[in-house]
Amino acid sequence: MASRGKSDSDLREAVAALQRLADAFARRRAQLARGAGLSEAQWRVLEQIEAADFMPSLFARRRAQSAAAVSKLIRQLLDRGLVEVGIAEADARQRRYALTAAGRAAMAAVRRSRERALERIWASFAPDELARFAAFAGELAGRMEAHAREEEGTPPKTRKPRRSEANSKTRREI
Repeated sequence: MASRGKSDSDLREAVAALQRLADAFARRRAQLARGAGLSEAQWRVLEQIEAADFMPSLFARRRAQSAAAVSKLIRQLLDRGLVEVGIAEADARQRRYALTAAGRAAMAAVRRSRERALERIWASFAPDELARFAAFAGELAGRMEAHAREEEGTPPKTRKPRRSEANSKTRREI
């Protein structure tokens, strides 16, 4: 299995380190959500509502979730008073979703906790270390995504994410 001078144990050790990092990110994301009194899924929906014109069907498609599952999340957020829904001004057939004051407060709590984590965990790394990590992680993610597409028989993507997109995703998940 090993190639180009890499031993099988080197590859397995790298994969184990990546799994540990992925697990740590997953635990941290759950911790951030719980700290704001949310589930991770609720946080994702609030994040999308806060970011742009939220469309439940598009969100469901992007997340490979059913429309019913997304509707259930929206109902939970409505019941908790975190979001409000109205009729879109441009098209009365469309709904417009917005965060309430409580929803904005929950997202602010997540941001504060995330910023504390960035300061404690990432800020002490030198800029060149962060750049090398970001480049390696981007390359690795691209290879993993390409492999997954090949396994599924899907055509390759042609656009690489811009650096700001990669950075904002990393910031959201810390």
